[in-house]
Amino acid sequence: MTENITPDTAEAIDIQGVLQMIPHRYPLLLVDRLINIVPGVSATGIKNVTMNEPQFQGHFPGLPIMPGVMIVESMAQTAAVLVIRTLGPEMEGKHVLFMSIDNARFRKPVTPGDTMQVDVHVKQHRGAVWRFAGIVNVEGKKVAEADFSAMIVD
Repeated sequence: MTENITPDTAEAIDIQGVLQMIPHRYPLLLVDRLINIVPGVSATGIKNVTMNEPQFQGHFPGLPIMPGVMIVESMAQTAAVLVIRTLGPEMEGKHVLFMSIDNARFRKPVTPGDTMQVDVHVKQHRGAVWRFAGIVNVEGKKVAEADFSAMIVD
C-alpha cells in the first residue's frame, strides 16, 4: 500500500534528473520535469510547448499544432522516468520502448504557449513489461489520453 502523498512529500525531478534517467535529447526530449511522483504508482510530467520547437515549422505553417504522436511520446517519456525512478539508479540510461498504444484519443489541439500536464498511472507491472494509462491536460482540460505498454531493454 502506498503512503499518503501530499504536495509537501511528493517527489519531483528537474530537467537535469530527467536527462540523467532517460537517453532522449533535443529535439525529441518531450518532458521538462516530473512532479507528484509516487514510485511504482504514478507521476506527472510537465512539458512547456514553445514555438521554437522544430515540428511547428511544418505542422502546420500558420496553424502550429503539436503532433498527436509527440503528445503520446511525452506520455511514454514520463512513464520511462517513473519506471527508472521506481527501479533505482542502476537502471538509469536504459531504454524503455513502446510495445503497444491503445485507445488513443485527442480532444483538443495543443499549441505553442501551452503547458502540458502529463499524468501517467501504472496499470500493471510484470517483469520488464509495464502497462500505463496516460492523460494529458492543458489548463485543467483533457487534450489527450491513451493506454500503452512498454518494455525495459539494455
